[in-house]
Amino acid sequence: MPARPIAALAGGVGAARFLAGLVRVVPPEDLSVIVNTGDDRDFFGLRVCPDLDTVMYTLAGEVDPDQGWGRRGESFHCLESLRRLGGDSWFRLGDRDLAVHVLRTQRLRQGARLDEVTAELCAAFGVRAQLLPMTCDPSATLVVRQDGTRTDFQEYLVRDGAPDDVAAVDLSAAAAATPAPGVMEALEGASTLLICPSNPVVSIGTILQLPGVRALLERRRDAVGVSPIIGGRPVKGPADRLLPCVGAEVSALGVARLYRDLCAGLVIDRADAGLATPIEELGLRVRVEETLMRDSSVAMRLAGAALELASPA
Repeated sequence: MPARPIAALAGGVGAARFLAGLVRVVPPEDLSVIVNTGDDRDFFGLRVCPDLDTVMYTLAGEVDPDQGWGRRGESFHCLESLRRLGGDSWFRLGDRDLAVHVLRTQRLRQGARLDEVTAELCAAFGVRAQLLPMTCDPSATLVVRQDGTRTDFQEYLVRDGAPDDVAAVDLSAAAAATPAPGVMEALEGASTLLICPSNPVVSIGTILQLPGVRALLERRRDAVGVSPIIGGRPVKGPADRLLPCVGAEVSALGVARLYRDLCAGLVIDRADAGLATPIEELGLRVRVEETLMRDSSVAMRLAGAALELASPA
């Protein structure tokens, strides 16, 4: 299959909202999205892929608009029954959401690869962009706590509420995995590379751990990123607790330093306009825009700005 003109690296909610704006300014068929799978794990014997599902539901118009994840009009009868029976119910899987996980698990057990199952699900939901799991191999992100215990990312984030007792993040599983079919071809063949506003450590950073991915982006050094940090704080998620684990400042400048060897440009929020000059001194082009995607019009403008920054006159 020939490469599409645009390839993007993505995590969950922030990336999904950005991509929803992007497919309103470019044809969805022009877009390949490489999605983090470090958060994937089994719940109730079912394979759950939170970031893949969030991007898929969002591009299909199926996402819960208030949460930014899960399915619109969801109910939780199964989960409530599990809770009453004494089952583990800390990860909230809705009834409609369960159907996707049942089908995915069934197909995987039949021998299909995750990229194949993802393509089938996207076709069923009418998603025309190409969604690629970063790998079909196990690639769990582990959070090392200050007391030495190790938990997977969903346990840290959802079950434990993302406390600040993080000592390190272990991405070794991703580093030992193989990029899924189509991933390297999408990155190599795209004329425009985008890094979505996702957690730089456990979303984008996980993808970059895959053998060959960072080296490819460093060789090209023409990607454009969108900072997920606004005014020194993440819009969503625990980036402020995880960036210090990799020696990064919790700021748009900290993101720029992480991406300086990969990117030609970075879009930052208006609240961080004062950081434009020090980011430019790192060798990056800078575009200052509203990056808090309160609605689809903001997401469209942000996507257009990233594309313009990627193609300077």
